[in-house]
Amino acid sequence: MALSACCLSLPVQGDETLTPFPYPSDVMKPSWMEARKQLQMATAHAFDVYHDFKFSDEVAASGITFVNKIVADSAKLHKPVHYDHGNGIAPADVDGDGLIDLFFTNQLGSNGLWRNVGDGTFEDITTQEIALSNKVSVTASFADTDNDGDPDLFISTVRDGNHFFENDGQGRFTDQTEEAGLGYQGHSSAGVFFDYDRDGLLDLFVCNVGMYTKPDERGEGGYHVGVDDAFAGHLKPDQRNERNLLYRNEGNHRFTEISKSLGLDDVSWTGDASPIDPNRDGWPDLYILNMQGPDQFYENVRGKRFERRTAERFPKTSWGAMGIKSFDYNNDGFMDIFVTDMHSDMSEAQGPNQEKLKSAMRWPISMVGEKAASVFGNTFFQARGDGGFDEISDRIGAENYWPWGLSVGDLNADGWDDVFITASMNFPFRYGVNSVLLNSKGARFLDSEFVLGVEPRRDGRTAKPWFALDPKRKDREHGLVKDHNLAKPVEVWGAVGSRSSAIFDIENDGDLDIVTNEFHDRPMVLLSDLAAKKPIRFLKVKLQGTSSNRDGLGAVVTLVGKERTYTKVHDGATGYMSHGILPLYFGLGDDEPATKVEVRWPSGRLQEMAITEDSLKAMITIIESAEE
Repeated sequence: MALSACCLSLPVQGDETLTPFPYPSDVMKPSWMEARKQLQMATAHAFDVYHDFKFSDEVAASGITFVNKIVADSAKLHKPVHYDHGNGIAPADVDGDGLIDLFFTNQLGSNGLWRNVGDGTFEDITTQEIALSNKVSVTASFADTDNDGDPDLFISTVRDGNHFFENDGQGRFTDQTEEAGLGYQGHSSAGVFFDYDRDGLLDLFVCNVGMYTKPDERGEGGYHVGVDDAFAGHLKPDQRNERNLLYRNEGNHRFTEISKSLGLDDVSWTGDASPIDPNRDGWPDLYILNMQGPDQFYENVRGKRFERRTAERFPKTSWGAMGIKSFDYNNDGFMDIFVTDMHSDMSEAQGPNQEKLKSAMRWPISMVGEKAASVFGNTFFQARGDGGFDEISDRIGAENYWPWGLSVGDLNADGWDDVFITASMNFPFRYGVNSVLLNSKGARFLDSEFVLGVEPRRDGRTAKPWFALDPKRKDREHGLVKDHNLAKPVEVWGAVGSRSSAIFDIENDGDLDIVTNEFHDRPMVLLSDLAAKKPIRFLKVKLQGTSSNRDGLGAVVTLVGKERTYTKVHDGATGYMSHGILPLYFGLGDDEPATKVEVRWPSGRLQEMAITEDSLKAMITIIESAEE
């Protein structure tokens, strides 16, 4: 199907009722969905983990009316350009009331800040400043950059300048972009906050995808029109590469860009990155994703410089990486790494029964480089404990199709972290399911999206109206009109799909829920009924640094139980391209009561705190550092 760059405006006028035109033909009712569901449900009896609970999409009851709206390059024109990567969602308690609020970013129209009211509902508290309604936003990050006890806000945009806002503690934000020096104009994506030099101030790494838009052409709504060969931009490094940027926090909301001076001269086409510490020396290193080539790993040399050590730690990485999360998958105390790979999957069409297979990679060598040097699909790096990793994605069932990014949390509160992966490609592709991977006690992942009610979506909804076509007027040259001999106006329906997600306890009932930012659609608010199905034993931990940064980003928290220990790193990574501040959630399952919590603060100080029955009964335990 060839999609011509014809007119952008909807041509149909008046009250004419349009005939639905699903594309592909089964997108409104995929023929394979029921069989896929029954096959997965038939495996559930063999699960050796608790799975007798469900998620239900309660977006209508939540009060959230935000709708993600996309540019024409990803709608009627469907140009293969990076706008279809969608938008992020950032969670944090912006007003200090103990409830997690949500910030949604948007391509066309207003971003949205939604305050958690406390009963499972939200209210819109968006202001004109953070709405950025005249810009194409990409994603957002929350972090307390001035250590005053509230999360500040960073928003990335496409070529119209990134923005930084200071929080007054009540959830009201003031634009401090110019003063902060964070107004870079480019093709930015995730903003990753971490304290690379351990001075107690959060620094910022800004991921830049690469130059995928034309220099002087605007489309409907004012967006920068994408270049026709955007997906091959990495093959023109002199023209298209865009350097990723590390900003040092100087205090008082002032940042200095220092990438090259520290040896972090990286031009990966990246949407996200993650601080990790494989050698466990206490200095946060940086894993940088590359959506069009191998990932890169930079080791932090005591806050003085970064050295590229990719080959020593990761001989092979995903070729088309999109999302990343580091977590202790098997509760051995070492942090593993899960990377989702979207672009490898786009090299060939795979049917529903082939989604767990690695890509055969149909692109030529000229596109991907030496094929033996990369993994074409998701990678799961299991930490060996010596600073190295083993890639075990196929062995543990970590492969899936068209993944964007992942959020991690103990969905069944059994003490083993589970994974939610956003997926799909929308129009003009078939429907793709989101994946829920229940952790089978560190042995493998169990496909559970149908078992837990995440799929099929509410009301079986797999498609929605995408745009209208009028063959009699301005859409005569559109590919669908030509290929299907359309003679009357139609409403083209395309597949729905998720981009970013966040896992946290919305109603403070003890179980973890899921919220998504959909592509060209309203969010999903997936509430869990786990707390209604069984008693839950858990511990939520909120960190408050003193000598270390106030959020405690970079802290390693270990909960010591009778049968095992549970380790988490507070890294601020909450979902695809998105970063926020959430309490650490430890499900305890049937383990005996935990005896203590150990916190290794970013400063290097170790702090221990006894766990009492009152701690286990509380909705949240606040650990304030005793570093002074």
